[in-house]
Amino acid sequence: MALRAAGVDCGTNSIRLLIADVSDGRLTDVHRETRIVRLGQGVDATGQFAPEAIERARVALADYAEQMKAHGVQRVRMVATSAARDVSNRDDFFAMTAGVLGTVLPGTLAEVITGAEEAELSFRGAVGELDSARGPFVVVDLGGGSTEIVLGADRVIASYSADIGCVRLTERCLHSDPPTPAEVDAARAFVRERLEPALRSVPVEGARTWVGLAGTMTTLSALAHNMATYDAAAIHLSRVTGDDLVAVCEKLIGMTRAQRVALAPMHEGRADVIGGGAIVVQELARELRARAGIDELTVSEHDILDGIVLSIAG
Repeated sequence: MALRAAGVDCGTNSIRLLIADVSDGRLTDVHRETRIVRLGQGVDATGQFAPEAIERARVALADYAEQMKAHGVQRVRMVATSAARDVSNRDDFFAMTAGVLGTVLPGTLAEVITGAEEAELSFRGAVGELDSARGPFVVVDLGGGSTEIVLGADRVIASYSADIGCVRLTERCLHSDPPTPAEVDAARAFVRERLEPALRSVPVEGARTWVGLAGTMTTLSALAHNMATYDAAAIHLSRVTGDDLVAVCEKLIGMTRAQRVALAPMHEGRADVIGGGAIVVQELARELRARAGIDELTVSEHDILDGIVLSIAG
C-alpha cells in the first residue's frame, strides 16, 4: 500500500511543496507547488531574516498545511537550506514553522540541513528517472543563496555547496536595471572565485551528463525552447545545447526587469534575480565544456523535493 508523504523545501527565494504517494521507491505526484517568498531578502547584508520575509513564508506554509490536511498526508518533512544556515534570528523562523506544521502532524519540526545533505537529497531526486548509461552525472542545484554541485553515478561521489545563488549574487553585485557592464564583470569575478574551490572538490572531469535543477534552470529551458507558457511536463528532462543556453543567459543578463517579466514563461517573482542565476549558469557552462567536454544541459523538474519525500518513505 502506498504511503502519502509531503516534503517542503524552503530556500532563499522560494518555498515549495510536494505531496506524493510512495510505493516501491517510486513517487506519484498528488500536488506540487512553488511560491516565491524571498525569505533571504537582505540576509547577505544584515545577517538576519526580515520580519516581512518570515511573514511571507508563514502565509505560504499555512496554505501548504491546509493542502496536506486536505490530502491526508501521513508523514511530513520540511527542510530549510542556505538562508537558514546563515542567520542570527533563525529561532524566530523555526518557531513559526513548528506552529504551522504542528497543525498537520503534532511535533513536526523544520530542520536545517547541511550542504552535503542538500546535495544527497537533490541528487537522489534528480537522477532517479535518467538512464544510468548517461552517468556519471554532475547535478547542479542553483538556488537563491547557494549552488550545490554533485557528482555521482549510482551514488554520490563528491559534492560542494558554493555560496553563489541568484538572490545573493543580485544583491551583492547587480544593483542597476539593467545591470551595468561593470556590475556584470564584478558578478562574474565573484562567481569564478566561488567556483574555484567547488571544482577542486568535485572532479567534474569524470562526468558525462550535466543535470540542472531549480527555477533558474527550468526557466532557462522554457525560454530556450520558446515556450508560450511554462509547461513543467515539457521542461522535465528537456535538453538545451550549450550555444542556446549561453545565448539565452546573455539575453537575460542584458534585459531590464520589465522586459524579463514580459517573457511568457517567466515567474514574476523570479524576474529580478534570474540575471544573477544566468551568470552562474554561463560560468558553469564554460567550466564544464572546458573540463569535461559537456556541451548540453538536461533540465529536471524532479529535485530535492523528490529526495525529501523519498527520504521519509522508507
